[in-house]
Amino acid sequence: MKQNKNISIKQIAKLSGVSVATVSRVINNNGRFSEETRERVMKIIDEYNYTTNMAAKSLRISKSKTIGVIVPDVNNGFFSELVLEIEKYFFSHGYSVFICNTNQDESKEKSYFKSLDSKLVDGIICISAISIDPAKCIKRNIPVVFINNKDYKDYYCVESDHYKGGFYATEELINNGCKHIVLLTNNRNSSSVDNKIKGFKSAMEKHNIPIYKDLTLRLDLKNGSFEDAMQAINNLIDNNIEFEPQKVFDDLFGVNNGLLSYDFYLEKYNLLIEYQGQQHEKPVVLPFVKRKKITPEEQFKIQQEHDKRKREYAKSHNIELMEIWYWDKDKINEILSNKLNINNIEKLA
Repeated sequence: MKQNKNISIKQIAKLSGVSVATVSRVINNNGRFSEETRERVMKIIDEYNYTTNMAAKSLRISKSKTIGVIVPDVNNGFFSELVLEIEKYFFSHGYSVFICNTNQDESKEKSYFKSLDSKLVDGIICISAISIDPAKCIKRNIPVVFINNKDYKDYYCVESDHYKGGFYATEELINNGCKHIVLLTNNRNSSSVDNKIKGFKSAMEKHNIPIYKDLTLRLDLKNGSFEDAMQAINNLIDNNIEFEPQKVFDDLFGVNNGLLSYDFYLEKYNLLIEYQGQQHEKPVVLPFVKRKKITPEEQFKIQQEHDKRKREYAKSHNIELMEIWYWDKDKINEILSNKLNINNIEKLA
């Protein structure tokens, strides 16, 4: 093999006995040419170890054969599988994929949009729930596709069928003999949550299974506290401790006149329990905050006011309020055991 990194398409054409246009068509596998011509051109390319300068080529034809994918958490099973399928598809079509993990950080997402634009990617797929207008970050007119985020009408969006997801998930449990099914979902208002609940109810009604209010848990899950909230719920369920999730009082209102709720209410113990995530201590960037079009600082002020009202309400009505903070998440078993006078909450049946 001859080593000549400086050989040009014009020289390849001369050595192959064909035109420059024909060499270009062979390299890009685009257009009409005979198999004999392709073999002759490829022989010279292999002999001289010719490789295409993709950076220069992308500047000439405005195509880099690369795609950027912005994802909120690559450790999340749903997102990781989705990214793998995206990468597999584009690889089969001759594209390379840049995967950018934001950890739901708004500043990182903006930075990635700008970085991918500077790398001359041919398009961007954004899976993140953070609402950032790409037009404010990228200079070139390239296609941007969102997944499950319909905040911007100027861009394409691929959305999951949340109704069918709720229906099929419920029916799968029913087909496996489950009758008392707990629906655990987010408490914030969104079309995806509402449609999942509709799918759940449709499946239950199809199989003539009653839907019990106390088995429908809409939790106030924010920014990574899902596993921690689940731990608290499991501790109560496993020990046959009756509780009411998302306890609402008819005369306790928030700043926008909506009813406030406590995470759990244990009537037997006259006890309210709140799991306090980071958003109760400081401003943090959360997907649901961005959808409300308010800053984390503004949301934090509202959160502080709501927490204040909840504390005052519990005190004025002689109901004990226990707040479990996120830094004590590894001590939830111990905290509940001590509060409920249970020696070993994990082993109690």
